[in-house]
Amino acid sequence: MQYFRNIGLSLILALASCTVAEDPKERPNIILILADDMGYSDLGYFGSEIATPNLDTLAAGGVLFNQFYNAGRCCPTRASLMTGLYSHQAGVGDMIKDLGHPSYQGYLNQNCRTIAELLSDQGYQTMMVGKWHLGDNPDHWPQKRGFEKFYGIPQGGGVYYYPWPKKDRNVVLNDHILEVDSGYYVTHGFNEYAVRFVEQAKDDKRPFFLYLPHIAPHFPLQAPQEAIEKYRGRFSENFEEFRKKRHAEIKRKGILSKSWKMSPADSLVKNWENLSDEEMDDMDLRMSIYAAQMEIMDQGIGDLIESLKRTEQLDNTIIFFLSDNGATAENMSHRYPELTGSIGNYNSYETYGRSWANVSNTPFRYYKSFLYEGGISTPLIAYAPSMFGQERMNDAITHVVDLVPTMLDLAGAEYTSDAGVNPLSGMSFASQLTGGNSKNVGSERTLFWEHEGDRAVRKGAWKLVSIYPENKWRLYNLKEDRTELVDKSSQNPELVTELETIYQDWANEHGVLDWAEVPVIKERLEKRRKK
Repeated sequence: MQYFRNIGLSLILALASCTVAEDPKERPNIILILADDMGYSDLGYFGSEIATPNLDTLAAGGVLFNQFYNAGRCCPTRASLMTGLYSHQAGVGDMIKDLGHPSYQGYLNQNCRTIAELLSDQGYQTMMVGKWHLGDNPDHWPQKRGFEKFYGIPQGGGVYYYPWPKKDRNVVLNDHILEVDSGYYVTHGFNEYAVRFVEQAKDDKRPFFLYLPHIAPHFPLQAPQEAIEKYRGRFSENFEEFRKKRHAEIKRKGILSKSWKMSPADSLVKNWENLSDEEMDDMDLRMSIYAAQMEIMDQGIGDLIESLKRTEQLDNTIIFFLSDNGATAENMSHRYPELTGSIGNYNSYETYGRSWANVSNTPFRYYKSFLYEGGISTPLIAYAPSMFGQERMNDAITHVVDLVPTMLDLAGAEYTSDAGVNPLSGMSFASQLTGGNSKNVGSERTLFWEHEGDRAVRKGAWKLVSIYPENKWRLYNLKEDRTELVDKSSQNPELVTELETIYQDWANEHGVLDWAEVPVIKERLEKRRKK
């Protein structure tokens, strides 16, 4: 490890164009941590009220990418994260249901290779702990896509307490469904097995890759009572005041430009002053549970870091942390009416609501599944102080498709594929981690999104976005207006046409369908018209 500390990252990058090093331990371990439905400003480092000291340490001591994008929702982001492809190319253009088209089949296809498959070929141990959400069928579970070890929830969604009354989710170790004790809390289970796998990896001669996709802080609101009580009373204030405090800290730290105004709350966000005392207490309780879920995740990440220190692996490990999408405005309070327990316990299924999601996504507009910045922006933290340069804030325009090529570069590995496997869509930003110029990744690069009829393209500073079913293109200059307050489409019709053409070319090439023309969706719409 002292050798690794001395040579720095430059030799690792040089290895990318060569054969794998004879001694695999000369290559770094890689840990990829994914939060679920975490808003842009939910970390304490961003001014949040939530205690996340371990992630704050990673943010303060690592490289923070402040123009990093996800794919807008859980399954598409996970597909791109695993493959380095836009999700439609990998077969997961939407969620895990088969919508009757290869781009929307709901599980990873054979035209892609996962980062686990790629790194396994290059001599890495591959381990996963957490929520998969890339195919319910056992034939599509992690161990069929390159992971040697797996502990977690292969299905989508998820709850925190097991066994769950609905019994449609399972905790799995490798290919075996586990019987867990009553009161089992999934984040504690994930934290425990992440540490266990890392400590076991020490005895293997190979470097390791650990993928740790948490359920937290995704709904439902469920957490131990003592963790909830720590926060009770802290969220008894106007929603807008929390947004102002967070925005001030984001600007103070230089995470986002001071010239960008905070987006206004949308019309469906509740006015705190109009709430009754009972409603205010309910709002405080919901955010207290959400905060508890975040803090427990953070505590486990702290335990993981301590295990790396204890086993003398930290200096040889690169840690990435991001969220799969922005905070969610979904209202699931009545999804399972038969679950009648009080909010926060195992027999309840509640969300924290649009008003708190608006706080979580400070300073951006909208939420998870929308392609405004509030849905697709996530902070990316890359932590490895003994290997990375001293530049801590990076404004390179980067995307979740970039993580696979970046991790391959860092591992000194090449992208290998068989006939019929798509070439990578992303670009490596490994050079950014040594303090390189953001133009190396591409300040003028072009990125694309599509999710359930929402469409977007960003080229350099300009972003064109359309929300389904309105289907009206809006144009924003993100260099001047990252919070998307001023639509400039009417002043720039030629640019709108240019970007729309670029988008359509990408959509045609990547198997993207007009949402209303997806076979299952088209059938539903036709049934509605007949009624």
